[in-house]
Order: sequence, then structure tokens, then C-alpha cells
Amino acid sequence: MAKFSTSSKSDIVVHIGIIVALFLVFFFSFFFIYLPWSTNHGQSITVPDLKGMSIEEMEKALDDRDLDYEVSDCTFVAGAKPLSILTQFPKPGSSVKEGRKIYLTIVSETAPMVKLPDVFGRSESSAKNQLLSAGLVAGTTEVIPALEENTVLKVKFNGKEVKAGTMIPKGSTVVFVVGDGLGDQMVEIPNLVGMLADEAEILLSGQNLGIAKRYVGPVDGYPDGTIIKQRPSAEGNKIHIGDVIDVEIAGNAPTENVEDNN
Repeated sequence: MAKFSTSSKSDIVVHIGIIVALFLVFFFSFFFIYLPWSTNHGQSITVPDLKGMSIEEMEKALDDRDLDYEVSDCTFVAGAKPLSILTQFPKPGSSVKEGRKIYLTIVSETAPMVKLPDVFGRSESSAKNQLLSAGLVAGTTEVIPALEENTVLKVKFNGKEVKAGTMIPKGSTVVFVVGDGLGDQMVEIPNLVGMLADEAEILLSGQNLGIAKRYVGPVDGYPDGTIIKQRPSAEGNKIHIGDVIDVEIAGNAPTENVEDNN
């Protein structure tokens, strides 16, 4: 075994210098070579935007960047593609180390079931708010003859009538059936022939009926503004409340007088 001479001060200084040199080599090698190599010092990877990707697309995007992932949550979102990426952490554009795990929220493939809220007897606008709170959507409204105007009388799902408390997939669309405020009531048709158009309009308004007027020009035997014909005719016939009676009126349509104040 080789021995180092320490018989003189110069030998001791040389030995100390060798020890210091070895320490410095070890120090710089560890902190500037080994440590950067083992921790990928100075190397960062930009996290891609995974939102909306399928599972396969997400895996390829992360594999290409040497990143890993973990599904941290799974939730249903109406209208979103099932088994697609909903959210991620870290956010897109973040700089991370190789092998970093990206935490993902996935859109559930199956919608959870929710109860149809009791919207019966409520106004359409109020019922829609209740549906939204339950995670359901109101579709096209059906109107039927009923005195309860704009009031929800029935609810349909997939073409079938359903009751409050029925379990329906979250995000589904249901149809409200509301009343028209008129109902199925019938009234006798009044005889308007020979009446002045203005008087007939007041009479029909009082019976919740409408009038459609058409002026046909001067007619012999009838003063201008007089009704000469109606459809449907009276003769004991009946019509629904809210229906319109067409009338023909003698004379020309009145014109508005414009006064010149200058």
C-alpha cells in the first residue's frame, strides 16, 4: 500500500490540496452533473389542453409528452360527449416535469336519475325554473283548451304523460301541456247582419269572440259601415270562445284624418 510522506510541511500542504481538490470535484460533479441529470433540471414540459378529448386522444397526447394521468372525478354533463375530458389540473399551458401526473375529470357515460318536480298547477315560467333546478329541460309547450291559462296541467316525457316524482335521466327534455285560458266552452253565434261594425265589435268583445272586417264598397240598401254578411252565419250555430267571425261591411274602409296644425 502506497504511503504519503508527511515528514515536511510541504507534504502536508500537498496532501491538503489534494483533499480539497477531490472535494471540489465531488461537489461540482454532484450539483452540476448528477443532480441536474437525475431531476431533469432546466427541462420542462408544457401541459396540453385536454378538454373535450376522448380517452384515447388524451392518452396519446400525454404519452407523446411523457406525462401520466389520474381520473380524480367523473360527472354527468347534459350535451357533453360521454367519456370525454371535462376539466384538468394542472391547467393547459402549465410547465411541469417529465412524468408529472395530470388529474382529470371525465364526463360520465350514464346520466343519473332525478325526480320530476311537482310543477303541476304552476305557471309555465315558474315550472321551467323548477326543472332547471332539478337538472331537466323544458321543451316545446303544448296548448290545450282549458280555463287555466298558461298553467301546467300535464307533463310528457318521450311522448308519455308522467307524474311528479317520476325518475327521469338528468338533462332530459320534457314537454309542458298548458291551458289556453278559454277552455272548451261554446257560445251561440250572434246575428250581426244589419249592425254597424263598431257595435258588432263591442258585442263580440263582450262574448270573448274576435272579428275580422272586410270592406266591400257601397252596397244598395245598406248604409256605409253596416255589416251585410258574416261567416259563420248565426242560425243557431255555436263556436268556441276565442274564435273569430268574418264579416263583410258596406262602404269603404275608414281613413285616419291627419290635422295640419301649422
